[in-house]
Amino acid sequence: METSAEKKSRLAFKLGLGIVALGVLICTASSVIGYHQYKETIEKQYNTTAYQCAQVALSYVGEQKLKEYADAVNAFFAGETGEEELDAIRSSGEYADAREKICTLREKMGANDIGLFVLDQEELMRYSGTKDNWTPFRYIMDGYVKEEQSFTIGDSISCNPDYINDLNEIALTGRRSDSYFFSDGDFGYNTSAIEPVLDEDGNVFAMVGVEIPMVTLQAALRQYLVYAVLVTVIFVIVFMLLYMLYLYRFVVRPINQIAQCAGAFVENNNHISSQLSEITTGDEIQVLAESFMKMENDIENYINNLTKVTAEKERIGAELDVATNIQKSMLPSIFPAFPERKEIDIYATMNPAKEVGGDFYDFFMVDDRHLAIVMADVSGKGVPAALFMVIGKTLIKDHTQPGKDLGEVFTEVNELLCESNSEGLFITAYEGVLDLVSGDFRYVNAGHEIPYICKKDGKFEPYKIRAGFVLAGMEGMRYKCGQMQLDVGDKIFQYTDGVTEATDKDNELYGMERLTAILTENSALPPSALLPKVKEDIDRFVGDAPQFDDITMLCLEYKERMEG
Repeated sequence: METSAEKKSRLAFKLGLGIVALGVLICTASSVIGYHQYKETIEKQYNTTAYQCAQVALSYVGEQKLKEYADAVNAFFAGETGEEELDAIRSSGEYADAREKICTLREKMGANDIGLFVLDQEELMRYSGTKDNWTPFRYIMDGYVKEEQSFTIGDSISCNPDYINDLNEIALTGRRSDSYFFSDGDFGYNTSAIEPVLDEDGNVFAMVGVEIPMVTLQAALRQYLVYAVLVTVIFVIVFMLLYMLYLYRFVVRPINQIAQCAGAFVENNNHISSQLSEITTGDEIQVLAESFMKMENDIENYINNLTKVTAEKERIGAELDVATNIQKSMLPSIFPAFPERKEIDIYATMNPAKEVGGDFYDFFMVDDRHLAIVMADVSGKGVPAALFMVIGKTLIKDHTQPGKDLGEVFTEVNELLCESNSEGLFITAYEGVLDLVSGDFRYVNAGHEIPYICKKDGKFEPYKIRAGFVLAGMEGMRYKCGQMQLDVGDKIFQYTDGVTEATDKDNELYGMERLTAILTENSALPPSALLPKVKEDIDRFVGDAPQFDDITMLCLEYKERMEG
């Protein structure tokens, strides 16, 4: 019997849960978007009505009369006239008639208020953020006649602080506000319109304000939201049921068959079931079932040969391990290499790209006062290159004798390598011999990378020398020996092309510029610390890209002269 956790892990449950989540998301998104769009449309309609109402109210008064009334209000508050001038306007028939019309308009439009007023700019500018004693509105008339809250010409009232920025903008520019005025106050949810009235010079001399309650908005929004959610939920539920039925028949059930066959294949010692051939959905699931059948047949055939292949692989792996250990044992790997000699400090590393590599280095005392260093790279990789490396290393060391010209050494080694080179391999090699007494350094180069020299100024620079032809490339080649003078404190850095040709994921080469920079940056370090710094920089540059070539480096420091 399935547990609750097992049921939740089934594909049908996951697909059903995903469809339900998608349905909820669709319902929520459509309802929210529709709600806001519907609300915005109704608010815009109400606000448009408010501005139209303000235009009608202005027509009842007339701009000329409104200018007269506004001038009278401004003169009164400026102290230029007295109360009797305002009383004369209040008692005039024109004023009373216009006020009566505006009152009728307010009642028919269901507006909370319709008012004509002058904006006291000085009062507006001193607004301190509170409503206390802040009355920038100077009334001309409003839409109330008999009610207690009625205002008449010359009355002052406060303003909603939320409108401060819009009122300033209207007074200064003479244009309506770019945004709608909406508020939720004592009269409920309202929209307001502020219509500026301009004189002949384009200056604002009065304003018409209208506030209309949006009494039907909340009810309409609730009705719309209920309707939209209900329709969407019904649609999504019907869709989910049909789609889940489709998924179960054409996706879930065939996949369950494949899963059962896979389990049976594992549990019954690779028994191949015939149920996979019964899946005929005509789509990718059928292709999957057919591919799984083929895979089961291939696995059965593969397992029959697995023991033999595994044994062969283990044998080859063991042989490669032996070859790796043999190669490592042939390269000097104990450091410090010459602890009894204070004249030199030498360090070398080799990181093969495969189990065994084609690079090799060597260093040895030719006699009591001469140290030889060798750096070489065999063409190719793997076991053939490693075997040819052994031959080349042995020949170079055997032919390097005290007083013997290095050019002759490479000439003789080249002839011997050409005689036993049936695979067509070749070696790029560099050998140098340092006289520990005089600092004389003699070298020979057979197609190898040029070395770096670090003088007393602490800067590594490539030492440009002419490279001869590679070893084992052609019989009869003659090699010439070069010479340079090393001072105490100088360093020689030699390497194989695996260093400069290390490649990152974008196929960009590490290059000599980066190598020069990292060597110079760490030139004060001893060889045993310098080479790890170079390898860290290479690894940081390469990143996750695979290593295609062996990386081999050697550094020799001439620390002091040997007493002759």
